[in-house]
Amino acid sequence: MGVPLRPLAVTARTRSSYREFAPPPALAGVVACGWHGRTGWARPLRVLPDGCADLVWDGDALTVVVTAGASLRLWVPASASRVGVRLRCGAAGAVLGTPMAELPAGATRLSDLWGATARRACDILAGTEDPLAQREVLEGLVAARGVSPDRRVLAAVHALGGPGTRATDVAGELGVSDRALRRHLAHAVGAGPKQVHRIRRFQRFLRRLEPLAARRTSLAAVAADLGYADQSHLGRDCRRLSGSSPAALVPDSARRARRRSGA
Repeated sequence: MGVPLRPLAVTARTRSSYREFAPPPALAGVVACGWHGRTGWARPLRVLPDGCADLVWDGDALTVVVTAGASLRLWVPASASRVGVRLRCGAAGAVLGTPMAELPAGATRLSDLWGATARRACDILAGTEDPLAQREVLEGLVAARGVSPDRRVLAAVHALGGPGTRATDVAGELGVSDRALRRHLAHAVGAGPKQVHRIRRFQRFLRRLEPLAARRTSLAAVAADLGYADQSHLGRDCRRLSGSSPAALVPDSARRARRRSGA
């Protein structure tokens, strides 16, 4: 997800937009969603880690964007249109055909991984300005890979999203050693079990921002519910993954909610 680094005024002419779309049923096991965003005005975006990988067409280049560590800072020009397909956490290594631990954080040209296949896709994408058609091209690329992620990896990712999950317990439930679990996750996600757990829990925290902004709950209550040792533990993880404190992210969420409602 992208979050502006600083609050900016939004006018009718510069309003940005972002929409997510359910994947085709045949791709639901590897694709979390498709999406289309329009920048509206030039600004830096902060992309928060979610353990996923996105295939992104920005009108000029087709890239894969990886966020498995700290947040990224990307500059987007005014009126830029971007279309993407988000690969599920745990599915990217199989779909891309490369160990995720070997990919740098940020954007990598897909042609560096898929060669002529990606270059042909770029030509097709450049030939249309229809976001739906562009998204279908990206979905077709994923479908053509004809691969299925390791079910054990997907099960591990799901289990590591729990509040009190321990990597040793997850490995035992899957019938693999701790070392094997680390190896599988490094290949599929680009992070070890502890980092995957940290990222998955952080994503669950982000889904609580709007209730926090509306004062329907408190940081202490959210920290306890998500399995953090205390509110300070939540704060440390939040700063590590986003560069901001939880208290700083809550007003950002409130501003985005007001923009969506037109207030």
